[in-house]
Amino acid sequence: MAAPQKKTSGAEIEELIALLARMPGLGPRSARRAALHLIKKREQLLLPLARAMGLAAEKIAICQECGNIDTQQPCAICQDLSRDPSLICVVEEVGDLWALERAGIVSSRYHVLGGTLSPLDGRGPDDLSIAKLVERAHAPEVREIILALNATVEGQSTAHYLASELEGLPLKLTRLARGVPIGGELDYLDEGTLAAAIKLRQPL
Repeated sequence: MAAPQKKTSGAEIEELIALLARMPGLGPRSARRAALHLIKKREQLLLPLARAMGLAAEKIAICQECGNIDTQQPCAICQDLSRDPSLICVVEEVGDLWALERAGIVSSRYHVLGGTLSPLDGRGPDDLSIAKLVERAHAPEVREIILALNATVEGQSTAHYLASELEGLPLKLTRLARGVPIGGELDYLDEGTLAAAIKLRQPL
């Protein structure tokens, strides 16, 4: 039987490490390094980070219209009158929305699904913002919906499900061009690849 791991610091530091370890891409070792760096840079990093996180927890909310995150309701993108109201770009997560915005290639409205369909993970249509998308698609000004979903098995399965849900509506349904590699995630692609994928989008 393995001996219990000894704690090397106080409860507050251990809690900080445990919380950091729950972040994507951080395991126990990297969380300890990050915690130590924050503590060493208390004035420059730890305290400002704590303040910023407190403000974020207090003010940031999910947009009730599109699913983006912002400090206003509805979000700034939904309130932007320069956006094309006839075009809705559907993405899996907010990070994908940010990636498209960084590329600056589409001036559309957005719709964040909140993930993909995944029966193995117990994630079905009711767990995603699909009903809201269908509701928005019925708006008379909507002429095209771009399914900007990741080129993964789950992403493509979700795209086909959405196509069936939107079938019969008087709008054009398109998907990203195959410049997006199979298995690729939008948040990790460069702006040039994203631009080509949007400009060469294909009917679904």
